[in-house]
Amino acid sequence: MCRSFARMEYTPTDRTKIRRVPERANYDRELVHGVIDEALTCSVGFAVDGKPWVIPTIHTRVDETLYLHGAPANHMLKSLADGIETCVSITLVDGLVLARSAFKHSVNYRPVVMFGLATKVEDGAEKETALAALVEHVARGRGADARPPTANELRSTLVLRLPIQEVSAKVRSGGPLDNEEDLGLDVWAGVLPCTTAYGDPLAEPGIAAAAPGYLTRYGRP
Repeated sequence: MCRSFARMEYTPTDRTKIRRVPERANYDRELVHGVIDEALTCSVGFAVDGKPWVIPTIHTRVDETLYLHGAPANHMLKSLADGIETCVSITLVDGLVLARSAFKHSVNYRPVVMFGLATKVEDGAEKETALAALVEHVARGRGADARPPTANELRSTLVLRLPIQEVSAKVRSGGPLDNEEDLGLDVWAGVLPCTTAYGDPLAEPGIAAAAPGYLTRYGRP
């Protein structure tokens, strides 16, 4: 839910309100969506019979919904479909923050955490839309090339939707925050930017088609 459409912010709840270094809290919808879209994977946390699980998986977003998918026998998806609450977390690292003192070292990051109940997608059209979005999430433009799923493939895929409502982000940027008494130390301090690089596409044997531009120029949104 938003505080107001104009501000485009999510309303913090008791679980999503940032209390530790609250000045880094961010509930901006555009920022939250940007982190979700840029990250290739997320981590899904849940508990079954008092035992905790955290499973990494690929996700995708359509408007205000996060979609997860997998085999119908998937333990995580079956558990969530049974009505177990989940916590999904995503973190992007933008840089290593190297301070003059060991204690002040940090990381520039953009994590997003959301809570909620995931439900099974029963509608065929919504399922197709979610799976098409998943392909585009992995490689924007790929959906126009790849064969769409058959009816049997759709039946053998379980898709869950999780509303993006109870969510927050926490952003750190900038250099180290050294103590004043350490500023004179003769040691390098600053930020080492962190980016993800992708190599050249490696074609399967027998592929004559040239690698598409969305792979040779691949980058996350």
